[in-house]
Amino acid sequence: LLNWKFQGKRGGESMKTLFNDGWEFTKQPLHTTYEAIMEKQKEFEPVGLPHDWLIYQTGNLYEDSTGWYRKRFVWSKQEKELVFLRFDGIYMDSKVYVNGKKVREWKYGYSAFETEITENLVNGENEILVSADFQAPNSRWYSGAGIYRNVWIRRTPVEHFVADGIYFSAKKETTEEWSISIHTEVEGQDLYVEYALREKGSEIWEPLTGNREPLETGEYFKSSINNPKIWDVEHPFCYELAVTLKKDQEILQREVQTVGFRTLDFSPETGFSLNGRKLKLNGVCEHHDLGCLGAAYHSQAMRRKLEILKKMGVNAIRTAHNMPAQDLMELTDEMGILVVSEAFDCWESPKNPYDYARFFPQWYQKDVESWIRRDRNHPSLIMWSIGNEIYDTHVSSTK
Repeated sequence: LLNWKFQGKRGGESMKTLFNDGWEFTKQPLHTTYEAIMEKQKEFEPVGLPHDWLIYQTGNLYEDSTGWYRKRFVWSKQEKELVFLRFDGIYMDSKVYVNGKKVREWKYGYSAFETEITENLVNGENEILVSADFQAPNSRWYSGAGIYRNVWIRRTPVEHFVADGIYFSAKKETTEEWSISIHTEVEGQDLYVEYALREKGSEIWEPLTGNREPLETGEYFKSSINNPKIWDVEHPFCYELAVTLKKDQEILQREVQTVGFRTLDFSPETGFSLNGRKLKLNGVCEHHDLGCLGAAYHSQAMRRKLEILKKMGVNAIRTAHNMPAQDLMELTDEMGILVVSEAFDCWESPKNPYDYARFFPQWYQKDVESWIRRDRNHPSLIMWSIGNEIYDTHVSSTK
């Protein structure tokens, strides 16, 4: 039993923290239900997240199975507070239970999702159970299985920023001046939002002033900045954007995100230009796994991989063929690697009997929304790809 306490501060950075510790795991036959796992409580063993259960059995690497994860922890409920549980990636066809109630299911193994669990928590001991079904063949590459990316818990006031609801964009107006547009989504009434920028690594914040346009779900803010440092593959200067939510001068919440200033141009005559100069993309198609380490995400291992690629001359990657981990986008911002972010390897027409085509028609809109809202502010991002070698584009005139 984990006696866990939130380490964030009200009025400080985002009230979000890793929730990777204290989990247990058991591998069961495919489609093992919640009712059945309740009879097998003694079969759980401690496990560290992120976790890929397939990589442990190399002799039968693609065994059909259902993985069950359990986390028990002590919680103290706070008044006027909401609690959200966020998963960066579970492969695949997952279900989430809190204290015996199913609170969410999510089909795709690569898109992040979040669910509010405020009313499901109790003072004292709580239990989260998560299941994921792996049925082969479901992929044309090694997918891994399980909670293979980070888990987060997020605490907010009742009046708060909507998750992934801050959209930053910058446009070069003159040789010196850049315009800034920020669309901020909030839940609540009579709220005030403040904006500030600083160079990443600096201690000095520069407040942004400008014009505000109230919206039904937040506001649209316009400002400008002179002579910012430019993000480029050779010199990837990043900034941090702080967005602070206030009510009656009290700070309710603050979110900090990585942003940057760069221009992109695509032309059939001249090709791709970054910051006004033609640039050849020396790219690779980069799958999400870490070789013999499996699919469980590890930031240092991914950094090592990207460093090796850069030494080879790589300046761009395509996330073949799915959304990347959020941390990979932070690394590419920092290291000056351009990203073509890809979402799917199939739509409605399958490439394998148990791939995502089973769920695509009912779920793709949720996946795309999660994908774009999460990663749209990253300066390393240059292009969205909605699919790789998609059969639906040519199998018939009706697709």
